[in-house]
Amino acid sequence: MKRKAKTMGAAQSSDSASGRNVSSAPSSNQSFFPVPLDILEEIFLNLPYEQVVCVCRLVCHQWKVVADTESLWKERCRREGYHLRDASRVPTDWRMFYFLCKKRRNLLKNPRGEEKMKGWQILENGGDRWKIEKPMVPHPNDKVKLNFVTSYGMCRKAQLIDLKKEGYNPAFMDEFQPDIKITDWYAPRWDCGSEYGIFVQLLNQKKEVVERYTPETVYFEQWNDQQWKQLVHVFRDYGPGVRYIRFIHGGKDTQFWAGWYGIRVTDSSVEICPAVDT
Repeated sequence: MKRKAKTMGAAQSSDSASGRNVSSAPSSNQSFFPVPLDILEEIFLNLPYEQVVCVCRLVCHQWKVVADTESLWKERCRREGYHLRDASRVPTDWRMFYFLCKKRRNLLKNPRGEEKMKGWQILENGGDRWKIEKPMVPHPNDKVKLNFVTSYGMCRKAQLIDLKKEGYNPAFMDEFQPDIKITDWYAPRWDCGSEYGIFVQLLNQKKEVVERYTPETVYFEQWNDQQWKQLVHVFRDYGPGVRYIRFIHGGKDTQFWAGWYGIRVTDSSVEICPAVDT
């Protein structure tokens, strides 16, 4: 019995000599990697944002707190050039603002006709059918060098955007319901009357309509100024369930002239974007 006690005492002395303290082991709610918060934030600022959210945030409580701080995401926005258009409209969630800026892009494929009709579903191809031409007058965006042209019969084309495939998962869309911004550019020929129409739907998983935008048809008289005009619409507070966006536009000439005297369309856009930036 005495030998056993001595052995235990020796073991305790050995632990003490080696500097180990069993009772000082971190508990499950303590950080295993104690790092000053300002240094930890700087480390996170130099990591890919997906890694910060999906890996670092899950390590321990301290790391989660830093990964969720407003200052971290506000600084990421500053370093990567994501600025507010209106300084008086401050985001309520800087992390969400960063994510939406980071992912922001035109979800429509081939919006200017540079790849012919690729990416578009032709719904109607009346008259002499859709055609692609150079703009008759310069577009406000000097990068636009081509446009789609309609004929004397109705011409309409469409795209269906799958939000999940584009990186916007269902939980994200349902919880945050980010703004969905629609833009389209259209112009008539100066010497022929024409009409322009657009039709946009937000659809659920079954491709049933959640919300729609259907403005009145725009008509142009003959002998107009043939200048480019932009349509802009923003879907807000549309509720949960949105999984697809269907974009349809087109038109025709109104004088039934053979050839391509109808409405011109180009540089169409569908974007998921921050509310303060629309």
